[in-house]
Amino acid sequence: MIIPTEPIGSIPRPAYLIDALSDRASGRITEEALKELSRRALKETVTALEQTGSPVISDGEQTKPSFATYPIHGAQNLSAGGVVIPFKDGHTRQLPVLASGPFKYQRYADDYLREARLLSSRPVKQAVISASAMSLLYPSDGIPNYSREQFVNDLLSEAEKDIRRCLDSGAYNVQIDFTEARLAIKLDPSKSLLKMFIDLNNQLLGRFTVQERKRIGIHSCPGGDHDSTHSADVDYGDLLPELFQLEAGNFYLTFAGEKDKTSVLKQIKSSLKTGQRVFLGVTDVLNPRIETPEEVSSLLVQAATYIPIDQLGSCDDCGFSPFADDRSTAREIAFSKIKARVLGTQLAASKL
Repeated sequence: MIIPTEPIGSIPRPAYLIDALSDRASGRITEEALKELSRRALKETVTALEQTGSPVISDGEQTKPSFATYPIHGAQNLSAGGVVIPFKDGHTRQLPVLASGPFKYQRYADDYLREARLLSSRPVKQAVISASAMSLLYPSDGIPNYSREQFVNDLLSEAEKDIRRCLDSGAYNVQIDFTEARLAIKLDPSKSLLKMFIDLNNQLLGRFTVQERKRIGIHSCPGGDHDSTHSADVDYGDLLPELFQLEAGNFYLTFAGEKDKTSVLKQIKSSLKTGQRVFLGVTDVLNPRIETPEEVSSLLVQAATYIPIDQLGSCDDCGFSPFADDRSTAREIAFSKIKARVLGTQLAASKL
């Protein structure tokens, strides 16, 4: 029996790359100098991921400004003052706001995918941002001569292109980052906002065939930035039944960091549909303690009492450093956790 295991996305960037990003923003180094350091970080990351034994790798998001803003980085029709996302430790992240139409991606994720595939013969997974997250860019008071309906049409076309280009470029799987799902319940306990997000994402997923959707997954977590979360206090049980309404083949869920794991597993069991696979997070990316393979195995053996083995996989709870300036987790810790995930998943498979 084989239990598939996949990374989520971001790997902590080396200090020299974080410094270089800051230096480039302030004009102290050239764009070419930054690109050279980015290529170095990417190569080191891919090599280190291979050394963990991970059967599927990613680019570690080394060259993304953030998991959320890569498509719009450098766009000229954005203004400051968008949606503010507060984290438990008090820090915030703020999105920009669209100032004028049309909405168009500046970069597509297949650029990152192709660079990683040149460095490894292993399957490469690619993360993309959700259409629902990008929908937050449209201002509540609208844009003259560019309606929300026009924006949504453009958004869905761009998000479809982002995913389709990754599939066509040989992505093993494409993961849609839907971190705002749990946050939506915190912002709107009536779940109207969450249901709007799910409807929008299902409109996007509906543009792909059943076979294509088997290679498309949804990642949901309570946020993970500077070792803090934005919505971990929201009951998972309020989210999961709605989440599994998404027409995706794979679901990547936080699990290791959840307090009531039995309750989570019961909810997954009652919500999981035929043809869907759930990848459970078995490493807590917010905790510097490195899990042992035995601990990882124990989580998966427990999960297998609720989830059919052919619908079970493992992953990390979240990306380790979704934003480019995050220094909270050491690279060595991240790679050690990933190795424990790989070995622990193999151990669980041997027991099951």
